[in-house]
Amino acid sequence: MIVIGIDPHKSTHTATAVDPATNTDLGSIRIDATITGYKTLTAWAKAWPTRKWAIENAEGLGHHLAQWLLVLGELVLDVPTTSTARIRQLSRGSRRKNDRIDAAAAACVAALQGDARPVDPEGPTDILALLDERRTNLSGSRTRLVNQLHALLRQLLAGGAPTSLTAAAATALLRGYRARSEVDRVRVGLCRNLVADIHRLDGQLAENEKQMTRALDEHGTRLREVDGIGPVTAACLIGRTGRVSRFPTAAAYANYNGSAPVQVASADADRHRLSRYGDRQLNSALYTVAMVQIRMPASAGRTYYDKKIAEGKSPRAATRSLKRHLSDHVWRIMLADEKRSYRQHEKESERAA
Repeated sequence: MIVIGIDPHKSTHTATAVDPATNTDLGSIRIDATITGYKTLTAWAKAWPTRKWAIENAEGLGHHLAQWLLVLGELVLDVPTTSTARIRQLSRGSRRKNDRIDAAAAACVAALQGDARPVDPEGPTDILALLDERRTNLSGSRTRLVNQLHALLRQLLAGGAPTSLTAAAATALLRGYRARSEVDRVRVGLCRNLVADIHRLDGQLAENEKQMTRALDEHGTRLREVDGIGPVTAACLIGRTGRVSRFPTAAAYANYNGSAPVQVASADADRHRLSRYGDRQLNSALYTVAMVQIRMPASAGRTYYDKKIAEGKSPRAATRSLKRHLSDHVWRIMLADEKRSYRQHEKESERAA
């Protein structure tokens, strides 16, 4: 099977065909990153009926082309940029770089080194990732608006507004206020504009949560059966994890989300500190679940926490242990969900055939 390596850029893509048996460069083509260019590429690739595509950074600049090829029924692999850089430097003996060398390196990595992974069609996991990113942006915007509203109300009212400020509470405060100067009237007008913006964002956040719930129902995950995991947290865990089978072990996933503790010193195996590495939003989600379970007397997490306290661990160390325990549990659930999804997809494919 011939391997066609792709070096993607924003406006152009370069493809190089490589024979994996001899590592021979069979030809190369550069196309524009357009549908017309994609059609030119597939017509050129028909010279090799048995082929697979190795796209460098298929989750980044090569994402659109990778998904387009998957729709056509092609076998597409994702090659990390670190692997192509390593192969290019070892094979050339220098740091020379051009698109054709990059594309050939991607093909060689996929065919010979095994550093590539199959690219899957987009599905519910990608929907959850998009909704989670949208919620993060909406929450950040709402926080900035609430801070601005607090600052204005502090200038209008003695003592300002309560910390937990909502659109309804701000409206009630403004209803009883009488401006005594032109400057205060401008402040009141700005406050009302901010209240309207916050009210609009609250509606968008509520709709976002409904969309997450529908996507989770379609996904069929069992994460929401875990105490402390609701639609928003489940969407964050699934969306930010992506294809969970890319983590071969629970320890690899714990390292990715930063819940794996780090030894203080190699000579002292019993002392650990909090890891500052990994995806911090995933880490924050796991911490939230851990704190919710600790506050639930009947939860499995509280039982685990009490067990660690009885072993002599400090409350902070016991919380870190629970967070790591939850990471392993979440990894197993998501892995089982993914395997079940693949089995269902295979059955549907067999019925269609």
